[in-house]
Amino acid sequence: MTNPQLEEILSSTLMSLVNNTFVKLSLGNYKGEESDLKNIRVKRTLIKRKDKLSFTYRFKTRDMVKNYDFEEGIELIGEVVAFKGFRVMTLFTLEFDLQLTCNNKGKWALRKQKPTASSLPSLAHDRQKNRKIEASNKPYLQALRITDASGKVYKAAQNKYKQINHYIEILSSLLKELPQSELINVVDMGAGKGYLTFALYDYLNNVLKKKAKVTGVEFRKDLVDLCNEIAAASGFEQLTFEEGTIEEYQTPSIDVLIALHACDTATDDAIIKGIEGDADLIVVAPCCHKQIRREMEKTKVQNKVDFLTQYGIFLERQAEMVTDGIRALILNYFGYSTKVFEFVSDAHTPKNVLVVGVKKRQPNIDKEAILKKIAETKAFFGIGEHYLERVIK
Repeated sequence: MTNPQLEEILSSTLMSLVNNTFVKLSLGNYKGEESDLKNIRVKRTLIKRKDKLSFTYRFKTRDMVKNYDFEEGIELIGEVVAFKGFRVMTLFTLEFDLQLTCNNKGKWALRKQKPTASSLPSLAHDRQKNRKIEASNKPYLQALRITDASGKVYKAAQNKYKQINHYIEILSSLLKELPQSELINVVDMGAGKGYLTFALYDYLNNVLKKKAKVTGVEFRKDLVDLCNEIAAASGFEQLTFEEGTIEEYQTPSIDVLIALHACDTATDDAIIKGIEGDADLIVVAPCCHKQIRREMEKTKVQNKVDFLTQYGIFLERQAEMVTDGIRALILNYFGYSTKVFEFVSDAHTPKNVLVVGVKKRQPNIDKEAILKKIAETKAFFGIGEHYLERVIK
């Protein structure tokens, strides 16, 4: 290199890494050709027990991270400063700060200052996440084979653990807004093995400190028996699992109704139970939208989108949107404010739409307008009946 100031700061960077005094390094005042690149942040990290330099390329709307060995990383720093347009480089160590700058005339200057950092940062590659459901000291997570006895999440269960926390993260703000009640009655329709049911009970009772009774409804007896055993062993006195179908389940009132990945019209059965139980909150993640697709396939109505629906994959997606759109309208009809949004799905299903209904206690509803919209939508797509309409009749 022909730039002695750059050589000096690069040499100091390497020595600080060797002496374990390196804190971080930043590259700024970018004047290069890379679109939207703002700056680069460099930190030391530990990946699979190997020391690396982690580069975070900060663009206007995104970040990109790349990791390099020490020598490779320092060589790259020299290249981007010398040839790529960065005009300020700042090295932070425990002994001193060193800043290299270039003015508008291309003249470089190096300035040494007292250190601004008094301790080394963590070498953890991944920042510790703030989980709604912590893995440690959770007997039900051990029994469900999510964690081992020490509370460490099994490698094969990482996705399931993330999924559980993602669902609770979505539900958390909704649950906090529930009306005050001595005991919140929650029903989880189609609970399966109960991963979310257990986590929801734990979150409500032990994190939010809201007294809640949670019932998981599942038609497979072996899973019901297993989940009841785990609930008893975990000391979850107000958590029970009942054998039966969603349609057969009877309850006088519900505060929260949840149904995740209930297949086809089972989602509608769950919504009906929530409406009839006057639930404050209804949350469903629909799956297998077969009923409306069959209606659309049967009529093959000519409309402005038939150039799309002639293709199977587009017809399937259209049927999904129409199915859930009418569900949202029917929830509106019964006084629910609705939201439909995406979430991170389970690895075993591509379905990732969540339909949420929040009961409005003093709704101003134009029911005739809603019924007209439903009728117009059905006529446009050639639909005879949406299964959920039976709750209106």
